[in-house]
Amino acid sequence: MNLLQITIAQSNSLQETNETMTAFTLLLKGGWVMLPIFFLSVAGMYLIIEKLIALKKANKTPKQWMDKIKERIRVGDTVEVKLLCQQENTPIARIIEQGIEKMSDSREYIEASLENVGKMEAYKLEKNLSLLGTISGAAPMLGFLGTVIGMIQAFIVMAQKHDNVNLQLLSSGIYQAMITTAAGLVVGIIAYLGYNYILAQIQKIIHNMEYTAGKFIELLHESPKIQETNKISEYKV
Repeated sequence: MNLLQITIAQSNSLQETNETMTAFTLLLKGGWVMLPIFFLSVAGMYLIIEKLIALKKANKTPKQWMDKIKERIRVGDTVEVKLLCQQENTPIARIIEQGIEKMSDSREYIEASLENVGKMEAYKLEKNLSLLGTISGAAPMLGFLGTVIGMIQAFIVMAQKHDNVNLQLLSSGIYQAMITTAAGLVVGIIAYLGYNYILAQIQKIIHNMEYTAGKFIELLHESPKIQETNKISEYKV
């Protein structure tokens, strides 16, 4: 009985190995179209991971840090505010630092300056995002190209063999047709989902930057210490 169980277990193990090898070799039957699809998959995963890391860094603005910024602005300690911004090194921190540097100017000029900084930060966040969108569309198209090539090969075999056509002769063309389509769709779907998720997160960060910039300008003009400093500067000029 034990010998029978061992034999069955070995048979199942060999069967699983054959299935694994078959699944691996299926990808090789996709033809040359699988090569660009593979490169697109690597590029897509790299862009998704790189953007997620960048968004995580850009989105880390602790509440305690903001509270310190507000407190320092209220007492007019602009030097400490600049130091806090340089230590944090986030889009919001760079916007606030720019506002502190331009605090002696008019409100309209400060708003324009912060808007320019915000556009630059948004550009950094969106950089190379269009490539991910391109991958989401190009991968399925390459998959369909492989399908067409595979079907053409299958029909060529049918035309050449006439009445001697069998499934074994048609298998290579059919493999390529089905595998490339599936691979292209998988890569395209992952890139498409990643693109839309990252775009939504960028929009949230941009909205947060705009909201914080508006609150900062109001706080800057409500601070009596800073207003007093600005009046002294204007008087000296």
